Amino acid sequence: MHRIEPAPVLKSVTVSAPPERAFEIFATQMGDWWLKTHSLTASGQKTIVVEPRAGGRWYEIGVSGEEREWGRVLAYEPPKRILFAWQLNADWTFDPEFRTEVEVTFEPTADGGTTVRLEHRNLANYGAKAEEARRALDSEGGWAGLLAAFAARAA
Repeated sequence: MHRIEPAPVLKSVTVSAPPERAFEIFATQMGDWWLKTHSLTASGQKTIVVEPRAGGRWYEIGVSGEEREWGRVLAYEPPKRILFAWQLNADWTFDPEFRTEVEVTFEPTADGGTTVRLEHRNLANYGAKAEEARRALDSEGGWAGLLAAFAARAA
């Protein structure tokens, strides 16, 4: 039986910051712009950490100090690209055996800004919940809202 894979979630935003600054804000200041409502911790989100290397951790620190894994950094190539293993399953809990990918690229614009493109792919890995997960990730409460918050921080 042939299974149709859900299309990846594709989003983009253009910011006035040059690629080096846009990458820095996205990767090293994620806790400053990530929506606080998008937290896995019981105490609420204090910050988000992206360890700046391939193989690094991607995780959240709660107000009480607890840590919740989100995934891994697969590629860290400032100021051009970052690739994450998103290891949050369809129940929005960390699963070390689960993986989709989030790739973010940073392209300079003619006026000195940056176009940031995000692709969240391999959504078929969500199985029976793939379409439901795709709708959530593609919504205003998903990557659209997160990139808007990033753009506001990068402005």
